[in-house]
Amino acid sequence: MIETPQVTTTSFQQTAVIHLTIPRNEIQSVMGPGINELMATVAAQGIALAGPWYTHHLRMEPGVFDFEIGVPVAAAVAPSGRVKPGHLPAATVARTVFRGGYEGLGAAWGELGQWISANGYTPAADLWEVYVAGPESGPDPANWRTELNQPVEETGALEKR
Repeated sequence: MIETPQVTTTSFQQTAVIHLTIPRNEIQSVMGPGINELMATVAAQGIALAGPWYTHHLRMEPGVFDFEIGVPVAAAVAPSGRVKPGHLPAATVARTVFRGGYEGLGAAWGELGQWISANGYTPAADLWEVYVAGPESGPDPANWRTELNQPVEETGALEKR
């Protein structure tokens, strides 16, 4: 289901974001409008994109998503409506790529979580998904790719490799 995870270090990345705290079951109704608003604001400011869009989940609760819809940018975005400047942090992350429809992301995160524990790491509270290729790239979900990034710390259970 997922590619073999790797532990890597990310760099600080300047972004434009919309922060949302919503009931979990509203995710599908807010994503499209949020992405459209974000992309329109960045384009209206003449700012170049520096990568694909993502969601950064700041806090995970059973019934609530507290997250940002974001896109890496080449220059700082000026606040406009719900769009604000933001960033993805420099962090040590466990990273993998999931291929398939978005309904499979929960199981993919579960698989990554098992790998993290089995390899001596402790996950942080936040995580992010980078939508490398999705519905805009073609109708077949088998060709969609979502990069999963889970910040981690070594637990000391395993010797450093």
